[in-house]
Amino acid sequence: MLDIVLVQPDIPQNTGNIGRTCIITRSRLHLVGPLGFSVTDAAVKRAGLDYWPKLDVTIYKDWAEFWSRHHHRRVWCLTTKGNKRHVDVQWPRETMLLFGRETAGLPPEIMAMGENVRLPMGKGYRSYNLANSVAISIFEYLRQWDFPGLV
Repeated sequence: MLDIVLVQPDIPQNTGNIGRTCIITRSRLHLVGPLGFSVTDAAVKRAGLDYWPKLDVTIYKDWAEFWSRHHHRRVWCLTTKGNKRHVDVQWPRETMLLFGRETAGLPPEIMAMGENVRLPMGKGYRSYNLANSVAISIFEYLRQWDFPGLV
């Protein structure tokens, strides 16, 4: 199973959209605080539509709580500073992808804990939208495993 980890997300609509994508692709979502919104926020639920109650989601108050429960797992950090493209990684069956805050990305100390992977993009641009980055990454993982459990 694929685990998607959002570290301190700021924009509720992105998180709602990502939650919906996780549900449809049978991925788990981890939200690492502090969050820039409440998960009861109408914008999160509106973006997640009526799927939100079906989401496999765990919320952590901060990085320390998350890492204390998952320190044994290998993590891949999706970042514009990645040294490998997402299509050049052989994703293992149990993959944990980390994504940073929309306004700041992942902190360097978190990126130092995993392998840094990037999505190719044109020069001079800052980054993709977070929800799009997650969707692109999920579908590359799923493609490599021949879309397990999906029709």
